[in-house]
Amino acid sequence: MKKLSARRRHPLAAVVVLLLALAATGGLYAAFAPAGKAQADEASQSLAIDEGKKLYTVGCASCHGTGGQGTSDGPSLVGVGAAAVDFQVGTGRMPAATSQGAQVPRKKNIYSQAEIDQLAAYIASLGAGPAVPTKEQYGPEGADIAKGGELFRTNCAQCHNFTGKGGALTEGKYAPSLEGVDPKHIYEAMQTGPQNMPSFPDTTMSEQNKKDIIAYLNAVNSDETENPGGLELGGLGPVSEGLFAWIFGLGALIAVAVWVAARTAKAKKS
Repeated sequence: MKKLSARRRHPLAAVVVLLLALAATGGLYAAFAPAGKAQADEASQSLAIDEGKKLYTVGCASCHGTGGQGTSDGPSLVGVGAAAVDFQVGTGRMPAATSQGAQVPRKKNIYSQAEIDQLAAYIASLGAGPAVPTKEQYGPEGADIAKGGELFRTNCAQCHNFTGKGGALTEGKYAPSLEGVDPKHIYEAMQTGPQNMPSFPDTTMSEQNKKDIIAYLNAVNSDETENPGGLELGGLGPVSEGLFAWIFGLGALIAVAVWVAARTAKAKKS
């Protein structure tokens, strides 16, 4: 008993006990908490990929190949990332009809958001690519609308018009209107460059710049925003305004000239 008591009073006894307690606590935490959560996340992701593969096989494989490698009817999906899937399927552009024109149009989507997420998980598993953005990335918080307008007019207005109303391109292609488009899909379009649009990854256009552009589009297309210039003629730019000037402006001048000539001729006869 005296020997045991002496060992307990040893100066290093408290340190040893503390180290053993810390080791036991750390071991228990590593064995149960993180591993359990990691396994649950891994199982959930694996299930999403499996379900996404089933959806892909039914709705996409006929054009893009059984492994996403692409065919003569559709491009490869290896490395396009989850963001491209969320955009294309979420806007109804995919699955596309068997007979397409110069460009795949936006239409009502046929998949639920849960199914889109599963498809995106499967395609993302084929190769690394842009992830689906979070609300913090495309939300209005912290956005600079004025800066967004400057960026949009510099990089986007050539095709989409200065207020995002859309415009015609070559060979029957077009830049679609951005009015009423989900901000998440606008962010994904800038990130992935669908169809005729160039891509603007974070190395080219920062996350903050994309947020600014989206905030600008939301502002100019809001029902509460008044046009200081008055009637905007659809906001389609110089083409519609020039057409209005030629038809109504020039037409009014011709009518006035005819009236003046008629009055002058009548006065001379009198």
